[in-house]
Amino acid sequence: MSVRVFAPAKINLTLEVGRPRADGYHPLQSAVVFAGEGDWVEAESSSDSEIHIMGPFGAELAREIDFETDPMSKAFRALERDSGAWLTLEKNLPLASGIGGGSSDAAATLKALNVVWGVGLTEVELMRLGSEIGADVPVCVATRSAWMSGVGEVVEEMEAPTLNAVLVNPLKPLATPSVFREFDRMQLGAKFFDRPRPVWRTSEEAIEGVKAFGNDLEAPAVSLMPDLGALLDTLRADRRSLCASLSGSGATCFAITSSAADARALAADLGARNRDWWVRPTTLGRA
Repeated sequence: MSVRVFAPAKINLTLEVGRPRADGYHPLQSAVVFAGEGDWVEAESSSDSEIHIMGPFGAELAREIDFETDPMSKAFRALERDSGAWLTLEKNLPLASGIGGGSSDAAATLKALNVVWGVGLTEVELMRLGSEIGADVPVCVATRSAWMSGVGEVVEEMEAPTLNAVLVNPLKPLATPSVFREFDRMQLGAKFFDRPRPVWRTSEEAIEGVKAFGNDLEAPAVSLMPDLGALLDTLRADRRSLCASLSGSGATCFAITSSAADARALAADLGARNRDWWVRPTTLGRA
């Protein structure tokens, strides 16, 4: 028996971050949606256990992966049974790119093995198990638009429309811990305050929210990687882009467009001018 599960990119449409708490963690709140672009995880019952990695970014991941700390490996161990399983990861998303690839892969692994091994856990139980693997794993189990708060562990479903968009990553490394250290060095986060989850029934309301609240990690990310500032300026200046921002700690950026045709055209133009970038037209809010 084999099961194939989609692991969509997780996009932070907004991300507000506060100063670190006494325990060192930063409070945050974020409107999260899922993209039509993502990885795939396939699980097949077997007498032994192996993880195979393929796809456009598979070789890079295979060189860097630490099976002790990798979220997908942790998910495997969290559900491990007496019987084995072969896991195949088709890695289509750039590594360490601020779009939750590792967390989404772990969530897809939990869901696939839950079926292959006949564990029978509910979605709520899988989300609870996922929280032991990483803060972003529970929301990636559900793959529904959500409002994340606390330090990311509080997940509430939220209403959000499907949006046409373009995802862009310059394929340069930008480590999340470094971005948070720069955030603290810049003494940001003083204006953070808790607010209720938004309700976005239309694309206009979602775009208004993205423009109003943005991403508090953009300034430190641009400080560390000035090329990101130029990329965002390019996206915001294009007539087809209704708004643009950074996802997570970067370096993936997104631009929302009014139509799928505009998204495809914008992606084609960006890709033609920047052949070393990862550029994808997609939809947000539907995985």
